[in-house]
Amino acid sequence: MGKMFRALEKAERDKGLEKEKRITQIDRQELPQPPKADSREREVLQTLRIAGRSTFSDGLVVCTQPGSITAEQFRKLRTRVLGLDIDDQIRTIMVTSATESEGKTVVAANLAAAIAFDLNINALLVDTDLRNPSVGEMFGFKQARGLSDYLVGQENIANYFIRTGIDRLSIIPGGSGKDNPSELLGSMKMENLVNELKSRYSDRYIIFDSSPLLATTEPSVLTKMVDGIILVVRAGVTPRDTIQQALSHLDSEKILGMVLNDLDFKLGALNSRYFGSSSYYYRYHREYREKKPENPWQKFSSFIEKSIVKLFNWKDKS
Repeated sequence: MGKMFRALEKAERDKGLEKEKRITQIDRQELPQPPKADSREREVLQTLRIAGRSTFSDGLVVCTQPGSITAEQFRKLRTRVLGLDIDDQIRTIMVTSATESEGKTVVAANLAAAIAFDLNINALLVDTDLRNPSVGEMFGFKQARGLSDYLVGQENIANYFIRTGIDRLSIIPGGSGKDNPSELLGSMKMENLVNELKSRYSDRYIIFDSSPLLATTEPSVLTKMVDGIILVVRAGVTPRDTIQQALSHLDSEKILGMVLNDLDFKLGALNSRYFGSSSYYYRYHREYREKKPENPWQKFSSFIEKSIVKLFNWKDKS
């Protein structure tokens, strides 16, 4: 946790300094070029374009900008999650944050998509933020029925699975709004659903996008049902005491790590530390730039433009 709070402290100090131009505002010749998506991802995305499935949200950078540096960070996050050295296999993961607007849904959706691009693993993304469901919209299914409808109805859960067009990735949207989300998620039917989803396929990872910890009670209910928890923290915005308060609501044994999101990188040492030298990207990704000459950062939202994700080990006390 020491590394996490040192990074937050540095981000808070930088927040008070005069801001330099962001990476997206500098000349392209100074910008480290984004890494190339692997061939399988490019084939899948080309198939989606041919089929007319071009409605992914810009925030789903693993799909909309697979060659970007930001997408590469989510692939790194996937590697860290799949490579966790834990005795019990982690199959169900809740992604949450202390407060709203910290990027939890973006992290959950991109992590699920990145996992699905693995040749041997299936992923299911479940929207459990029933107060403000947004997973369906990210994948182009804004008005779809989903989890809340299942929990109050009698239909089979299979009727609520939506294929995203990406092999091995399905979603269950949040569904129509309900007045009692905490009761729905705390029900025996929800607990049985989590167990059913986990047992149906031995190679499936289930990612739950949860509501914020301090604003709602649902994450405290879900933490008892899942194998692991990832906490998303927005650098320079979320106070450290708020993070500590949020952690007190969670089972510390289930915390896999924290994702530090929205770091405001400046050129120089920090940029080189996380992305390597500019010349490396120029050499390694020349083919990608020749095939896709437009600026890969152009369609990013301002939130994604400056974001970087890093999984900090919760048990790291250094």
